[in-house]
Amino acid sequence: MDSDTQTTGKGPVANLAARRAAGQVRADPVQEKIVLRLQAVHEQLAALAREPARKGFWARLGFGGGDQPLGGPHGLYIWGPVGRGKSMLMDLFFADAPVAKKRRVHFHEFMLEVQARLHKRREELAAKGAPPEADTIVPIAREIAHETRLLCFDEFQVTNIADAMILGRLFETLFDAGITVVATSNRAPDELYKNGLQRDRFLPFIELLKQRLEILELGGGRDYRMDRLRELDVYLTPLGAWASQKLDEAFRALSGGLDGDPRVLRTQGRDVAVPRAAPGVAMAHYLDWCARPMGAADFLCIADHFHTVILGDVPKMGPDSQDKAARLP
Repeated sequence: MDSDTQTTGKGPVANLAARRAAGQVRADPVQEKIVLRLQAVHEQLAALAREPARKGFWARLGFGGGDQPLGGPHGLYIWGPVGRGKSMLMDLFFADAPVAKKRRVHFHEFMLEVQARLHKRREELAAKGAPPEADTIVPIAREIAHETRLLCFDEFQVTNIADAMILGRLFETLFDAGITVVATSNRAPDELYKNGLQRDRFLPFIELLKQRLEILELGGGRDYRMDRLRELDVYLTPLGAWASQKLDEAFRALSGGLDGDPRVLRTQGRDVAVPRAAPGVAMAHYLDWCARPMGAADFLCIADHFHTVILGDVPKMGPDSQDKAARLP
C-alpha cells in the first residue's frame, strides 16, 4: 500500500495494519488505542450512509421540506505532543471515511474562511439596506453543515480573540446539524486559548468540546518526528541544486510525503505568509521572511503553528546585513 494515497478501503485499523506489514510504521500501543476509536467513528458513519435519509416533520405531513439528513457521531478530539503520529492517524481515517461530503482542513485556514464568510454576509445585507442580523454566525454554520458532513481539522488551536468569540455558537450549530468532527491538536481542550483576552467568554466552548467530542490523548514516550530528524542533515552547504533537493526531501519526510501548500497565518491584525506548509512543518526561503519587515510576534506565530521550520537559501552575511540577520528565526 502506497503510504500517501492508497488505502485498504476498510478503515483506519486495516490501513494502519497494512502500513505496519509494509514496514512503514512501528507497532505503537498508544496509537493502537486511538485507531480503534477512529474505526468506531468510521463504522458509525458507514452505518448512517446505508440508511435512507429521514423525512423532515413537515415533509411527512405533505408540506414539502425535502429530506433531513441523519445526525452523525459527534467525533473525536485527539491531542498530544508533536511527533506522536496524530496526522498520520488522521490520514488513515480520512482516506476511507465513508462520507461523500467530507473535508480536511487546517483549523486556522477554516477560521479565516469563516471570518471571510461573516464579512461577506454582513456586506451583502448592508448593500440591500437590510438591518444587521442579531446572529450572523448561525446561518454561516448552517451553510457549512449543508456543504460538509464530516470535518477533519489539523492543528486545532485558538490564537486570536476574533475566533475565540464566535467558536461557541459556530460549533453548537454545527453539532446540532449532525456534523461529525475529528480534530488533532497539540493542546488539551483546557489549554486552548490559554491567557487569551476575555478567556472567560471562551470557556463555554471548551465545555462544549468536552461534551460533544470524545477527548483522547495521544501521548507515549516516542517522538517519531525526532526519529526522522535524526536521519536528516539539518545544515546544508553550499547553496545550490543539491541543497535545495535535500531540503525538499526533508520537508516530505517530515510531512509524511505531502507536497505542502501556501498558508496565511494571522496575528495582531497582520498576515504572515508561509510559502509552503503541511501539518506541523513549514518551509520558506530566506528572503521570504528575513528580508521583510517581520517582528517577534510574527515569528512566534509561526512557531505556534509548526513544530519544524525549514529555511532555504540563507546567504553569507556581512556587516551590511545586520537587519536581515536579526530576523533570522
